[in-house]
Amino acid sequence: MSRDQLLTAPDTALPTLRGAVAGLPSYVPGRRSAGTDIAALASNESHFEPLPAATAAVAAAAGTMNRYPDSAAVELRERIARHLGVTAGEVAVGPGSVGVLQQIITGLCDAGDEVIFAWRSFEAYPILVELAGARPVRIPLDDAEGHDLEAMAAAVNDRTRVILLCTPNNPTGVPISHERIEAFLQAVPSSVLVVIDEAYVEYADAGSGPDSLALYRRYPNVCILRTFSKAYGLAGLRVGYAVAAPAIAEGLRRTALPFSVSALAQKAAIASLDAGGEMEARISLLKEECARMAAELEAQGWRLQPSQGNFLWIRADAELLATLVDAFNGVGIMVRAYQGDGVRITVADPASNNRVLRLLAAHAA
Repeated sequence: MSRDQLLTAPDTALPTLRGAVAGLPSYVPGRRSAGTDIAALASNESHFEPLPAATAAVAAAAGTMNRYPDSAAVELRERIARHLGVTAGEVAVGPGSVGVLQQIITGLCDAGDEVIFAWRSFEAYPILVELAGARPVRIPLDDAEGHDLEAMAAAVNDRTRVILLCTPNNPTGVPISHERIEAFLQAVPSSVLVVIDEAYVEYADAGSGPDSLALYRRYPNVCILRTFSKAYGLAGLRVGYAVAAPAIAEGLRRTALPFSVSALAQKAAIASLDAGGEMEARISLLKEECARMAAELEAQGWRLQPSQGNFLWIRADAELLATLVDAFNGVGIMVRAYQGDGVRITVADPASNNRVLRLLAAHAA
């Protein structure tokens, strides 16, 4: 029997995907720009060019691409540790914070275990949980577009292994205060890992969210999750990290795919930490633009929650959402639509932002 006949024979059993994989929704990335007149505001990327020091570090390391990177990322972990005032043994790295989160869930969850998170929040959460064979527990946001911590605490049971707190929350931009998280930690069993996902923490106003390092030092079941993809502008290199109790961090390093963070990414991340002052200047410009846009949209009649990320969130029912998406598409502006919930708009350069403001002025109530 030929290969083609074997593959088409009715009684031939072919390999099948796991049920969890076959029914898994695909992560939907922000759409990419397809021309010079397109404003790509669907992904929460930095719209600044990479920091010069990061570009130089990548260029210098490019000649070593024939060699494997340091799988343990020792130099990077030591630099992150100095930056945060922890030890390298408390740091684990991975390909973006989403890669590290996969290491967390893989390391802590068996089939049937539960992971609690707010919804709507980062879309990769339920995908990673289901991929591990665990059960995602979605807790609706409160009326202020933030985490309902009381409902999340009430959802904890003996199968709960991990709780994800996204602050500022993606896509709504709402932070969780230090006091609320501390009260939450006091109500949650110490056997449950509480991950404070701070992908956008560099954009947040001081005091708007938690002092996550202080909470980590007081509560050993806290894990801090951060990334170089947003404010540091290294989205294309994929590098993120977690800070956790040494035993947990060691477990996260064990569950990491070997060599998952390239040598170029490691060098760029170190250089970016060393260029913190320049990054802070860029963040200040971005925050000024975000505040300008929010003020003008509110003057137009849009109701917004103050965003502590590099994006704005407009709550919209199905009819308004469809109208807005059609309008944005019609003028070449790519935004991120969340069916049934609203639209997220990344804050970019002033010219692109002005295009957004003009369009929304025409659709304001």
